[in-house]
Amino acid sequence: MKKIDEYFETAMEAWGMMQKTSGDEGAEWAERFERYFYEFIDELKIWWESLDPQPANIEEAEELPQIKQWMESIPDPVQLNFLTELEDIIDGFETERFD
Repeated sequence: MKKIDEYFETAMEAWGMMQKTSGDEGAEWAERFERYFYEFIDELKIWWESLDPQPANIEEAEELPQIKQWMESIPDPVQLNFLTELEDIIDGFETERFD
């Protein structure tokens, strides 16, 4: 759980810096945010597999204390991405990302 929280915190820090910068510096923070956000999602998948029982749908997943905590901290523009990734995890989809 520690690793997943570290990735989450790093992604959120990068998001905050991305909002305060522009140009090349802003682009670097955006890349860092994206990298750590998806590292967080990869760790979320591992954590999800360890759940017993696993929530059957997004509504049940949103009731988990850890999911609630992340949802409260995720900026509004990122919440849809997070929920989409969470739904894919629940449905067993593997998302391919291209750099």
